[in-house]
Parts: sequence; C-alpha cells; structure tokens
Amino acid sequence: MGRVGLMLLASVATIALTGCATNRTGAQNADYANYSGPQIQASVADLSQRYARDPRNKVLGIHYAAALRAAGQVEPAVTVLENLVSAHNGDPEVGLAYAKALSAAGRFEQALRVVDNAMNPITPDWDGLSVRGAILDQMGRPAEARQAYTQALLLAPQEARLYANLGLSYAMTGELVQAEANLRKAASLPGATSKVRQNLALVLGLQGQFEPARALYAAELPPEQVRANMDYIRALLTQQDRWQAIRNDTPS
Repeated sequence: MGRVGLMLLASVATIALTGCATNRTGAQNADYANYSGPQIQASVADLSQRYARDPRNKVLGIHYAAALRAAGQVEPAVTVLENLVSAHNGDPEVGLAYAKALSAAGRFEQALRVVDNAMNPITPDWDGLSVRGAILDQMGRPAEARQAYTQALLLAPQEARLYANLGLSYAMTGELVQAEANLRKAASLPGATSKVRQNLALVLGLQGQFEPARALYAAELPPEQVRANMDYIRALLTQQDRWQAIRNDTPS
C-alpha cells in the first residue's frame, strides 16, 4: 500500500470497513484502525492467544480479524473469517466482517457478493451499505458507491463515517469541492477520527490551501510527519494525472 493510500484512502479501506458503536453488538465494535502501531501489535498478540483457545467464538474471531487487518496481515484475517463462516453459516455479522477482510485483501468481486448476501435487501443495514460503497469505490464504480452511501445516510444521518466515505469517493474522481464539503461535515460530527481530519487536510492541500491543510495536520501529527505530508501534497500536485495515481494506489 502506497503513501497516497495511507493518507487519502484510509477511510475508504479501513474506517468504512470497521465497526461502530451505534446500536451494535460487541462483534461490530471491532475497530483497530486508529490504534497506534504498538497498540495494534499488543491487540494482535492478546487476541491471537484468546482465539486459539476458542476459535468458534464469533465476537472474538471478528475482533481478531479486524486487528490483523489493522496490522496489515490481510490474508490471515481472511482465513480467520473463513473459519467463522464455516462455524456460523448465514450469520450477517460474520458475513459483513468476511466482506471487509476480502476487500482488504483486494478480492473485491467476492467481497461484493458476500456483503450483498449478508444484507437484507428490504431492510438493509447502514454499516453494510457503507462497506458496499467502499468496495464499489475501490472497483472504480463511484456512482454506485455514492448511491450506497446516500442510502446509508437516510438510515444514519449523523454518522461521520458515511460523510467521510462520500467525501473520499469524490476525492478519488477529482471532485474536490464536493469532497471538502462532505469531509468537513464528517469532521464536525461526533465519532470523527483523526484520519477524517487528515483526509480533509489532504483535500484542502490538493486545492492549494496549504496553510489550512498544514494547521489540520499539525493538530493531529508530529512535526516531521506534517512536513512529509505537505511535501507529498506538493509532489502529487505536479503529477499530470494525480487522480489516476490516487485510484491506482487504493489500498488492498
């Protein structure tokens, strides 16, 4: 995964593919994307031992797979979820977690089939719609992705992650005014993460708003990372087709 993927598409690939705390069970609270490196390593070590003792435990398995994904170990995460699917066939939470793992591994067509099977088409879950949108964005199908996000927002109109994903969808097609508007909305809502604010900073920087971008980064990152990010933005602006570069660097 390249630097653009880390900076711009983190919300599409991880925030959109993690759980949330709103009206959800422990299985869907599995979110390690915003942990520090040492925290992720400690979580993987702890969950690995617990999972080995109880590999059929649904909540434990979903958490372990999410921690593995946050650590960049996407194929082991897929394996964990495949085992859970066998043990909990037809469980929608397991299916959604499996779709997230498949998407992280770059297996988008399979992930889309799994997430569609996991959702009730009559009463879809907003989190499932968000995951569906993230997968479609990474498949280069932004119109369908935005339709999924918009439908999800009807169900969860104050969910920061949905506005963040919608903003990043527009960023990937170079529609920066719309990207900024949605990322600003996301940043203003409860539940907005540091990655949301960093992605807003990147979108501002890509519009030449360097000082506001720098200020946002400085509130989130140490000085050396702020400098590196600003240097990267300037380098990206010199590319002839930066939007294709962003799409090609979508994380797996």
